[in-house]
Amino acid sequence: MKKTSTMQDVEKRYKYLKETVQYHNEKYHTHDKPEISDFEFDQLFNELLDLENSYPDLDSSDSPSHRVGGRAIDAFQKVSHRLPMLSLANSYNEDDILSFLERVKKFLRSDDIVVEYFAELKLDGLSMELVYENGVLVRALTRGDGLVGEDVTHNIKTIKSIPLKIKHKGLLEVRGEVLIAKKDFVDMNTQYEEQGLPVFANPRNAAAGTVRQLDPKIAASRPLKFFAYALGSYEGIEFKSQKNIEDTLHGLGFPVVDRKFVCCTQNEKDLVQFYNHIHEIRPSLPFDIDGIVIKVNDLSLQDDLGLVARSPRWATAVKFQPEQAETVVENIVVQVGRTGALTPVAIMKPVKVGGVTITNATLHNQDEIDRKDVRIGDSVIIQRAGDVIPEVVRVVLEKRPQHSEKFIIPHKCPSCGEKANKEPEEAVLRCHNPFCKSILTESVKHFVSRRAMNVEKVGDKVIEALVEKEIVKCFSDLYALNTEKLQKLERQGEKSIDNILKNVEKSKQTTLAKFIYSLGIRFVGEQTAKLLADHYVTVENFLNTEAEELEKVPEIGEKVSATVISWLDSTVNQKEVQKLIKSGIVFEEPKRNLSGKLSGLSFLVTGTLPVKRDEAHQVIEKNGGKLLSGVSSKLSYLIVGDDPGSKVDKAQSVGCKIISWDEFLNLLE
Repeated sequence: MKKTSTMQDVEKRYKYLKETVQYHNEKYHTHDKPEISDFEFDQLFNELLDLENSYPDLDSSDSPSHRVGGRAIDAFQKVSHRLPMLSLANSYNEDDILSFLERVKKFLRSDDIVVEYFAELKLDGLSMELVYENGVLVRALTRGDGLVGEDVTHNIKTIKSIPLKIKHKGLLEVRGEVLIAKKDFVDMNTQYEEQGLPVFANPRNAAAGTVRQLDPKIAASRPLKFFAYALGSYEGIEFKSQKNIEDTLHGLGFPVVDRKFVCCTQNEKDLVQFYNHIHEIRPSLPFDIDGIVIKVNDLSLQDDLGLVARSPRWATAVKFQPEQAETVVENIVVQVGRTGALTPVAIMKPVKVGGVTITNATLHNQDEIDRKDVRIGDSVIIQRAGDVIPEVVRVVLEKRPQHSEKFIIPHKCPSCGEKANKEPEEAVLRCHNPFCKSILTESVKHFVSRRAMNVEKVGDKVIEALVEKEIVKCFSDLYALNTEKLQKLERQGEKSIDNILKNVEKSKQTTLAKFIYSLGIRFVGEQTAKLLADHYVTVENFLNTEAEELEKVPEIGEKVSATVISWLDSTVNQKEVQKLIKSGIVFEEPKRNLSGKLSGLSFLVTGTLPVKRDEAHQVIEKNGGKLLSGVSSKLSYLIVGDDPGSKVDKAQSVGCKIISWDEFLNLLE
């Protein structure tokens, strides 16, 4: 476009380019039906960018140029949802479907009401709310705790299938799922492997991790997709049914799940058949799902049914059992953890389970190997527990090779050769050599991890190389690293070395709780470390404690106390902590809410809550409450969710108060 063109001509051409580029974006990314070549698309897109650079006053609020990612942001802003993003009750079989339908009928209390149901795929991604005001996408929020989400607009705008402008001038909050298709996930991981970058465990983790990036250019480089399926708040538009909602959203330009994966019926048998049909075709679907969602179709009936706790009575999620596959155990190797535990791992012929290639699975200990009788050469059935962790379900005995032998874990550490033994009442063998390289390697990995000292850019490969070359023999050696030492490692360029040194230095600013946790003292998890930090306040107090004082700390019984005292009695450990402090580690002042509404009360969470466990813990601590990790007479309240387990019985036996999440929230009011 020549500079001599009138502004009117420029605006006309710019409007045409925006609409044309958006049209072809949608054809390619939403419908997988491109109408022009990549070269032709690039020509149009580059002309669009040229106009925006030449005429900065053009209205680019809905420009497809936002898809390439803008500048990185400093942090995520927390924003309240106008309407809560509810969680669904879960079930796992056909009987649960019929039970849900029966509950709906019973609650409506009328035989004359004919209930129609709308069933669709339960996508396995990250829930998202898109907020449109006057037809423009102004905000994108994660689900968060259901009441407050994180503003991730900068990343969501890079998803090419999401419209930046719609033909509705009032408020419209569109809810759906952000995910990565299976093929795109494999292609992305292959590309990352070729570049020597870390790969993702599964598509859901990849999508969730991408949405939470501070730099939108990272999000723009990854194949995120969005599917709309629900509403938040809205004005100036009417809906009568769930089907009507999704049809309208599709008409406004939002991607929705293909109609062939939807069932709208009044017949109970149709829903059961739909559930079984989707389960059969699940492996062939282009994206991961973990079940179906059944909703009462009529919105007026949804209003009548209302909510129970934080879940709607008018909807349920019916999940599938974990997917399984058959493969062969090619070898069993023994790995050494940071506590010296010897863990047998089955190395298997690669097999896909739920779109993820599985190559190994932990066998836990000798008792587990004996119980399942897993041997090298066996054909086994594996599954992903919770669709995440690979596990061996059983051996296919009829395919067992002749002359196979039982596998016995050697009583020698495979790393250092020292004798390994079992401790009383334990199922695992342990190496007790403090100089074992495997123990040191895993301990350093724990020390630098996000919830410990949070040393970024120091990954597993770097740590393994540092230990192997004996540059790092203890934690404090990390703070003695310099350019000369890091140059001894392979594939460490100037920029990489600079990043490592900067992040090592940055990690010196920490909290006492994280520091205690990072030391890797046995039985001292993240929560116990917080309790110790709250009690002792300074590292000096902690280092000089005695058993009697330790047992005053909530949850510290004889077993944990003995382990902590044993660790503190070691001259080597005491000197190591002093070296760490001298290296420049500084502890933040503890932030205590002594006047909070929960001050003086202690809590333990069990079962599945409507919010994530970490978020529940944050609410408790923010309001002055203490978190315990076990039931005891010191516990004020046990907060119970779905499938709570044995903690409820124990709480009842010690007279502890048992409350739901909603009852807990009432304590805050």
